[in-house]
Amino acid sequence: MTFSEITDILTAQFGSTLQANTQNPQPFLIVPTSQLVDLCQFLRDDDRLFFDLLACITAIDNGLTANTMDVIYNLTSIPYEHDLMIKLVVPRNAGNEPLPVVPSVVNIWRTADWHEREAFDLLGIHFDGHPDLRRILLPTDWIGHPLRTDYEEEEQYHGIKTK
Repeated sequence: MTFSEITDILTAQFGSTLQANTQNPQPFLIVPTSQLVDLCQFLRDDDRLFFDLLACITAIDNGLTANTMDVIYNLTSIPYEHDLMIKLVVPRNAGNEPLPVVPSVVNIWRTADWHEREAFDLLGIHFDGHPDLRRILLPTDWIGHPLRTDYEEEEQYHGIKTK
């Protein structure tokens, strides 16, 4: 199934709030955060699509100028051999503001557990409804999120020089 065929099915189901981007070598669909869980449930459960594999969730900090972060989902239908990339664009927080919030998809694809924890740990994106959202790569007392563009590394960690 082609990207445009998948997009047509999703637009018929969810309306015109979905934005298709075909400018890149791998096209992607920009989805409103509020529709993420329903859309993902549909992608997995609809017999025409059957996206049974969440291959990856990753996130990108677009920096202070853009003031946004992207959360990207790569999905695959193993039996139908088609792929789909979904992207959320969320407002970036600054300083003491609450972390950006995205709903968890752990209840749809169990593998989201580890991917969401990694995005939380390294970029500071909160996945609402995640059953165990805590650091996965860094120590629990680490300060900050090192893949953010404004991250400033501490001079020391427990008496060990980091720079």
